[in-house]
Amino acid sequence: METLVLNIARHISLGINVISVLVVLWGSIEGIVRLLQTMLERNATLAAKRVLWLDFARWLIAGLTFQLASDIVETAIEPSWDSLGKFAAITAIRTLLSFSLDRDLDAVAARQRADNLAGTRSHSA
Repeated sequence: METLVLNIARHISLGINVISVLVVLWGSIEGIVRLLQTMLERNATLAAKRVLWLDFARWLIAGLTFQLASDIVETAIEPSWDSLGKFAAITAIRTLLSFSLDRDLDAVAARQRADNLAGTRSHSA
């Protein structure tokens, strides 16, 4: 019975890992396509570039979150000190990356709101 549970957990971990790779791949492909469209557009605004960055960062954060979920499952089925140490290091790195991306997203979104507010004020003046 234990072997069955371990095998199921390994398949679950692998499935979640595959999902994380697909999320990052999809976000990267979408980002590249939109980047090329933006580069070819002569009147591309800074706001359009910010939206592109925001969307791509969201895909990356989603991928990191799925990878972390996979790591949790892997650690649950092999709770050795070695695997726990690796999990802790990977979690710290991914958490820092996620935090950094979240902070960047907040900053870009704030600039976007400020630009929209400034545009609204100039139109009403």
